[in-house]
Amino acid sequence: MSADRPGTDTMRAMQLDAVRQPLSLVERPTPQPGPGEMLIKVAACGVCRTDLHIVDGDIHGTVPIVPGHEVIGHVLALGQDVTAFKIGDRVGVPWLGQTCGVCPYCRSGRENLCDRPQFTGFDRDGGFATHCVANAAYCFALPAAFSDVEAAPLLCAGLIGYRSLKIAGEAFRIGLYGFGAAAHILAQVAVWQQRRVFAFTRPGDTAAQDFARSLGCIWAGGSDQSSPEALDAAIIFAPVGALVPAALKNVRKGARVVCAGIHMSDIPSFPYVDLWGERSILSVANLTREDGAEFLALAAKVPIRTTTTSFALAEANHALRLLRNGELEGAAVLVPDTSGAA
Repeated sequence: MSADRPGTDTMRAMQLDAVRQPLSLVERPTPQPGPGEMLIKVAACGVCRTDLHIVDGDIHGTVPIVPGHEVIGHVLALGQDVTAFKIGDRVGVPWLGQTCGVCPYCRSGRENLCDRPQFTGFDRDGGFATHCVANAAYCFALPAAFSDVEAAPLLCAGLIGYRSLKIAGEAFRIGLYGFGAAAHILAQVAVWQQRRVFAFTRPGDTAAQDFARSLGCIWAGGSDQSSPEALDAAIIFAPVGALVPAALKNVRKGARVVCAGIHMSDIPSFPYVDLWGERSILSVANLTREDGAEFLALAAKVPIRTTTTSFALAEANHALRLLRNGELEGAAVLVPDTSGAA
């Protein structure tokens, strides 16, 4: 194994010991990479709504766990058989941490639906830490155009938004429900593609509506309002099932309503006539590595400008609380203070 040995054998992490409990700042042995893995010194890690769902127990994975799957860092050590990266390279670690490669989904180019996946910060420790280990085959090289903090939200908010946009198809008029980290990135892509973007926020959230208009959305209003134009597609980022029938009322015949979150509250019943006319409802699950390569190249071309608020590693609980309360503009990013550590 090649290694630039850390100056200490320990690392710090914000660890989830039990769901619906605050994360704990812990000191742990610095892990070493196995075959096909890399040890990464974390420079920044975005705080995603999926992290919030993990902490709040909406989805259930391994506990204890270190959350965080929008990881930007530099390679400190290489396990056996890693050839795509070298020590010192800047890399991104996304949600999809590993797939089986042999199930019908993997064999048909749909690794995002793998039957035996591992997810960063859910099944394997993630980036709310000074260091993490990742499977090199699932990491991304990053465009130099983005700083560490700017790049972090691209690794999930950007990626899931991009996959949602692909599933939405050639829609010209697109409604985005929930204008947070993902929507503020996706809006820039869609505007750059010369689509008409309509932003639906929490009712009365004029700050988010102003933010949406500043990014090129032609209209912004509350999710309780009707769209001023019939939409060709709607993408729902907010984890609120009641937005599905609301969006169906705003899309034209033949349009798609895409549910982009990993968790959503129950969808209430609605009249069949709102679905009729070949409207469809579908979900987005995870991402593929192909999605990541396509999106990161596109992000640099647009170029996307992420709006972020930085927090120290020990402030992870505060960042999660702000996200839960809808008090963030854009994305939260943890920046580990590694002074005195490797």
